[in-house]
Amino acid sequence: MLNVSLILGIGFTLIIAICGFFLATLPGLNHIGGLACAILLAMGYRQVFGYPERLRTGIQFASKKLLRLAIILYGLKLNIIVIFHQGFPLLLRGALTIIFSIAVLMILAKWLKADLNLSLLLSVGTGICGAAAIAAVSPIIKAKDEDTAMGVGIIALVGTVFSIIYTLLFPFLPISPIDYGNWVGISLHEIGHVALAAAPAGQDALANALLAKLARVFLLIPLCFVLMFWMKKKGKIEGDAKFEFPWFLIGFIGMSFVGSYIIGNEFVVSKKHMSDIAVFTSFLLTMSMTGLGLNISLKELRTKAIRPLIAIIITSILLSLLTFFSI
Repeated sequence: MLNVSLILGIGFTLIIAICGFFLATLPGLNHIGGLACAILLAMGYRQVFGYPERLRTGIQFASKKLLRLAIILYGLKLNIIVIFHQGFPLLLRGALTIIFSIAVLMILAKWLKADLNLSLLLSVGTGICGAAAIAAVSPIIKAKDEDTAMGVGIIALVGTVFSIIYTLLFPFLPISPIDYGNWVGISLHEIGHVALAAAPAGQDALANALLAKLARVFLLIPLCFVLMFWMKKKGKIEGDAKFEFPWFLIGFIGMSFVGSYIIGNEFVVSKKHMSDIAVFTSFLLTMSMTGLGLNISLKELRTKAIRPLIAIIITSILLSLLTFFSI
């Protein structure tokens, strides 16, 4: 039987996602990106009109099922061959970035008495790959939908600001374009932020930046399993409650192998088609984040997000300085 609420709810997130992408083409907003714009639109709708209860089934489908599909497709961006060839030094730098980000941000969160779940999401997003990492980790740590959406919004804002600052600083820095690219890839939040900041330094700098970033994306996999172990050990799964294994991570790994070993070898996919898949993946992620954004109350955002925001800004500054002087 046709589920009207499901179809209309998915369509509703689709419309907001489209509007977010169009808004992201406007001057000024183009640096923020369609995902953040869609979340802002969803938040604005919630504050003016309230949560659309009649569409809840479809909105929940978008925020959960489409989110997992987006993470699986995101695996195509991870070239495991390059990671294997570069070896231990590349992974070590990525691991140090992740450990530093999580440790420092969580220490600051406790000191500031910030919300720890939201802070943990932000620390993972800072250390690995922004919104995608937050989306992958949130079901494992049983994060609330509104925390996930707030985390994505905050990391998009902070990452955008930092990438613009990096771009403005580049002409005055006493380092080569290659070293600048390495710095960008080690320290910035999202792949989009890395590309935005590294592109002005040339193709070689951009290639090195994306390579450094790929190592951090690869480490999302072991981190998720570490968090699963931590959740069980800390008794976060109470009684006989079922622990939902994040099967989408297996899909993420599988798609990364497809992109690394099959596409281009067993059969050829044009750059245009790969670009279309990347856009589709971003669009699915935007639709899912729209569903999560509808759960955000501005009152709760003001009271809950300000301290984690301070923590991520301080952590990002320290990470930028530390990685710069280590280049």
